Formats: sequence, C-alpha cells, structure tokens
Amino acid sequence: MSSSHLLASRLFSVKGLVALVSGGGTGIGLMATQALAANGAKVYIVGRRKEALDRVVSVYSPNVDGQIIALPGDVTDKSDIKRLAEEIKQREGGLHILFNNAGISGEVTRFEENEPSAEKLSEKLLAEQTFDGWTEVFKTNVSSIFYMTAAFLPLLAKFTNGGDPAGRAIYENYQSVVINTTSISGLIKLAQNHFAYNASKGAANHLQRLMATEFAHTGVRINSIAPGVFPSEMTGSGSDDKNKTSLEGQFDPSSIKCPAGRAGTEEDMAGVVLMLASRAGQYTNGVIIPVDGGTLSMNPSAY
Repeated sequence: MSSSHLLASRLFSVKGLVALVSGGGTGIGLMATQALAANGAKVYIVGRRKEALDRVVSVYSPNVDGQIIALPGDVTDKSDIKRLAEEIKQREGGLHILFNNAGISGEVTRFEENEPSAEKLSEKLLAEQTFDGWTEVFKTNVSSIFYMTAAFLPLLAKFTNGGDPAGRAIYENYQSVVINTTSISGLIKLAQNHFAYNASKGAANHLQRLMATEFAHTGVRINSIAPGVFPSEMTGSGSDDKNKTSLEGQFDPSSIKCPAGRAGTEEDMAGVVLMLASRAGQYTNGVIIPVDGGTLSMNPSAY
C-alpha cells in the first residue's frame, strides 16, 4: 500500500493558497511571508510603511515559487481594515490564511526584581507609564487581531471546505486558518519591564481562545504562535537593507534561562507557520504554540 499521502512535500505544501500577513515587512511577519511564498503561496503583506513593503517585494519576490504583493494599510483603523478586506475580495474572492502579526512593544519601565519600597515602585510606575501608552499597545496587539479577523472571516469561510475552485483542486476539504502572533510574554508570569506589552499579549492569547470557540461553526481554524526571542525591530536595533535584524551581541540566552542557548531563527518560525497553514495542521484548531527554545519550561508561566 502506498504511503505517498504522507510525504512532507504533500503535507506541508501551501502552493496555490492565498495569504495575508500584517506586519509582513520585517521581523516574524517577514519570516512568515518568506516561508509561505517560498512554498508557492500568494502572499499579500500589509503595513503602514510602504517603503518597507516595497523592499520586501523587490528583495524576496524573485526567489520564491509563489508571489509577494505589497498592500499598504493600517490594521488599527477599522475603515482601513474594511478597505483591505474589500480589496482582497475583489482581487481573490476569498482568503486561505490570515496571519495577524502586527505588534508594538510600548512603554518600558525598568526596575529591580525587588524594588526597595512600595512607595518608590509606585512613583516610578506612575511617572513612566501612561494611559495613552497602554491604549496604543492594546489597540495594536489585541484590538487589531479582533477587527482583522472579524473583517476577513467571510473571505476565510468562503475558501473553507473546498469553497475555492482552485483550493478544491489542490486541497480537498481545506479549512482556512487565522494565525496570530502573540508571545510567551503573554504566558510568562514576569513583567520583563513592560507591563503593558505582556498584559496585551496575555489578552491576545485569550482572545484567540475566545474566537476559536465562538467562530468554530464557520469552519475557520484559529490558532496562535507564541514566540520567544526572535530577531525583529522590537528585539533588536532596526533593520538592514534586506529588512532583517541581527541580535548579535544584543541577546544573552541565559538572561531568560533559554535551554536552546540562542534566539529563534527563520527556519524555526517557518516550520510552525507551514504546519498551521497546510494539510499538516488541518486537525489543529484553538491552540497556542510556544516557539521559544524551551524558555517557558524554565520560568514561572501560565501555560
């Protein structure tokens, strides 16, 4: 009996699928874009910086089996989100993969693990943290996931269970998927000097659980990737002329007790993205997958 249906080239293929990646110009969003496009998907990348998106198209499109298409937009603006959904509807008719990746780090308050007094801790936090700062972080890291998913849900449902003629020919009974980039910072019980960011990622993790339950009847799968430390503009210092960030000399794995002894790589992220987006992940729904080199195993966490 043949086992060809179990070949990796079949299980993990995304050839012919249509994806949209927010924050696709740099960091983890760019890693996801490369992984999907390299394996034959048509990937629309969304972000506010048109020049960053155009650079991705220029640098990476010539070397992929699929396509990368720049689609500037603001995922914190509901009217712009509706515009993006309408544009994808007009161009493609539906969507197979929505990758909600846009995020910001927000305000940082550095303090010792045990501040000398409650008074000094209070004074420092109230002086350095603002309501506006918290609002902006939650708007980008949490609310945008909700509104993007709500706006694209009909397009994802349309390409679910063979609704797309092209998809039906390639992937019978394919279930479209929402993949959210959250963070182990939303699972770890440490503030890591940024209360707002960690709180927002905790909210994003729970929002994913809510949506996976409440939207299950649509047939659309909803999962999250919770990364540890990966090279990005958030963890490093800017991007080079290929929109990549280096963490060389900037990250000490022992500082977070990471058993892998290193930061994550493009390959580490690509493998999980392809699993969730392809046939291999069709039975995976409503889960949060930490990709952190074992960091959660060494720190107090809620996972």
